[in-house]
Amino acid sequence: MSYLEQGTSGFRKANLALFAGGLNTFAILYSTQPLMPEFSKEFHISPTVASLSLSVTTIALAISMLLVGSLSEAWGRKSVMTIALFAASILVVFTAFSTNFHMLLLFRILQGVVLAGLPAIAMAYLGEEVNPTSLGVAMGLYISGNSIGGMGGRIITGMLTDFFNWHVAMVGIGVVSIIASLLFWRMLPKSENFHPRKLELTTMLQSLASHCKDTRLLCLYGIGFLLMGSFVTLFNYIGYQLTEPPYSLSQTLVGWIFIVYIVGTFSSTWMGRLADRYGRRKVLWIALLIIFVGACLTLVASLLVKVVGIALFTFGFFGGHSIASSWIGRIATHDKAQASSLYLFFYYVGSSVGGTFGGTFWSSYGWSGVVGMIACFLIAALLLSICLSSISKKRLLATT
Repeated sequence: MSYLEQGTSGFRKANLALFAGGLNTFAILYSTQPLMPEFSKEFHISPTVASLSLSVTTIALAISMLLVGSLSEAWGRKSVMTIALFAASILVVFTAFSTNFHMLLLFRILQGVVLAGLPAIAMAYLGEEVNPTSLGVAMGLYISGNSIGGMGGRIITGMLTDFFNWHVAMVGIGVVSIIASLLFWRMLPKSENFHPRKLELTTMLQSLASHCKDTRLLCLYGIGFLLMGSFVTLFNYIGYQLTEPPYSLSQTLVGWIFIVYIVGTFSSTWMGRLADRYGRRKVLWIALLIIFVGACLTLVASLLVKVVGIALFTFGFFGGHSIASSWIGRIATHDKAQASSLYLFFYYVGSSVGGTFGGTFWSSYGWSGVVGMIACFLIAALLLSICLSSISKKRLLATT
């Protein structure tokens, strides 16, 4: 089989294309997150209800990925990803013309459905086309695009909202997304190791069920759920705290705080390399510790310390996600697209559940309640990683 290897032109083009695709996906997905305080004011809704502007998108994305991953088995990886990116870019422009919150939620649900086309397939594409020795780096670069997209989307919407309004901000995201979609379409190499097969619903369900029987994969799915639930919870409600006294920051300044996402661009690639060299188990534990320390630092009243805490939290999250997601491809022995789809299903369900449920802690206990919920999620993730390590060791001993 012909693989894309580090240092080759094809490897660089694939990484650039998937970087652009990840940037596009996450700029759209999280474009409403910094706007939640604006939605609360304009539509007269609570923070928990405003969080639905993100939660409905992620839950629609999670459900859709279970089907889209299988569609790509029949229709091809690149074609499905390309159509998904262009459709999502057009829908985000439509969202800008929402006249009420219900209409906005409808467009956000549709965005979640079509956005599933990239994350459900990208990891499978990399697993098939990239040499296993370069997979950690390639996955890290793809997730770097995710972090840049999440950061850029928040900064653009924050600034445009301050200068104009959130409607103009959404149009701006749409324009950037269309450009990124064009780059993805032109640069991504065609699949060389992909073999299409007939789409059969029964076969798909059997494949999903078989992955759910592997306790190692279930541990990773749970870790993805808890990591993303923690991450979205922090970023959903930090904007409410920072726009209120004693900070009273503008939307532009709150948006620029998300520049800490740049550390995620570095950590996802760097920790991917460390995992390839020293083992995924140890590096994942380090990532969880970094996330925990970062969350605790946000409890400090000083704005500078709080921003450092957010940066550490982001650094650890993207590193941990990079390790867990690439681990799926190493464990799954068949139907890698479905295995990746299941990981991302739990990952984005964690976003919806944690992001919305966190609103209850914010309303009832303030920021300390939000951090307390995140700490419980991280402890559970650590326990799952220990369980994963124990199962892997037992299987290794059984085969030797």
